[in-house]
Amino acid sequence: MKPLAQLNWAVRLTAALSTVLVVALFGSAAQAQGKDIKIAHIYSKTGALEAYGKQTQTGFMLGLNYATDGTMAVAGRKIVVLEKDDQGKPDLGKSLLAAAYGDDKVDLAVGPTASPVALAMLPVAEEYKKILLVEPAVADSITGDKWNKYIFRTGRNSSQDAIANAVALDKEGISIVTMAQDSAFGKDGVKAFREALKKAKLVHEEYLPPATTDFTAGGQRMIDKLKGLPGRKVIFIIWAGGNPFKIADMDLKRYGIEIATGGNILPAMTAYKQFPGMEGAAYYYFGMPKNPVNEALVAQHYTQFKTPPDFFTAGGFSAAMAVVTALKKTNGDTSTNKLIATMEGMSFDTPKGKMTFRKEDHQAMQSMYHFRIKVDPAFAWGVPELVREIKAEEMNVPIRNR
Repeated sequence: MKPLAQLNWAVRLTAALSTVLVVALFGSAAQAQGKDIKIAHIYSKTGALEAYGKQTQTGFMLGLNYATDGTMAVAGRKIVVLEKDDQGKPDLGKSLLAAAYGDDKVDLAVGPTASPVALAMLPVAEEYKKILLVEPAVADSITGDKWNKYIFRTGRNSSQDAIANAVALDKEGISIVTMAQDSAFGKDGVKAFREALKKAKLVHEEYLPPATTDFTAGGQRMIDKLKGLPGRKVIFIIWAGGNPFKIADMDLKRYGIEIATGGNILPAMTAYKQFPGMEGAAYYYFGMPKNPVNEALVAQHYTQFKTPPDFFTAGGFSAAMAVVTALKKTNGDTSTNKLIATMEGMSFDTPKGKMTFRKEDHQAMQSMYHFRIKVDPAFAWGVPELVREIKAEEMNVPIRNR
């Protein structure tokens, strides 16, 4: 072949290869753009925390719809949610997450409801190198000593709960006994509460089995620790599920003992009507935050269910806002490293206002709400009236993953 002919052939070959490469690249990009974004939502669809789990699921779907303007898609990619029921069982949650990452090939996962399940799931996210966005499991250790870089959390942690409740209860001359479940949730909650107290005196910690229904023995131990002490005497309750307020049947008023607790779901707050004036701090109550996202959530929920959104509904909605905000910023790119880089330090709007994922442990920094219970005949539950919003920057939430 002559030199000129060789040159022409080389030019044509290079052009042809370039065309093939361009087609391949654009074809691959188009294919990726059209591929569904698959999200596993693993939660307690049944089990002891079923009510919490179902609220989270409702909020998550409402949030996805709101954040995508009703399209359920980002950057041309449809969002598909695969629901899985962990039943509140750690081993089941662990295996469901592994199956979601390995068999279903989900891009990321959200959940679970219970802290013990979350702790079992954390190593799975690290093994598969995929994001697990924790909502609403609350134990500090999730973003503390058990944390890894694939874990983000929109739900509040025990420290945020404790610090906020300390605002309401930490005063000179108050003696406090804690009553909590003998679980990661309960123990982490008490630890954080103890560390947050600066003025009040913690005189006893009572841990009871999570499924306790008869509080007589534990109640008597707490009464014995408090009766006869000077000043205000308070039993601070950290509990999930059940009805721990049965201890009020033990005639606590006779000993001058008050009950205090944080916020909860509306059905659980029917018991709060027994305690007008009770103070605490809440993660959410639909009447407290004043912002467009909360207004949208309340309106959507009333339209669809004829009831106000609840405690964990707001959490699910917040998780959806975080997911869609991140996906919009990556233009639909679901590669894990890209998502991590995007989400670290990322701020996003929620029904509680703006949240920000702290870079050091991926815990969402957020407001909490100091409340005082008011009895209103128009409501079946004790109404938590806002005393004041406790902003994220006011709370020195420890970084516990070091």
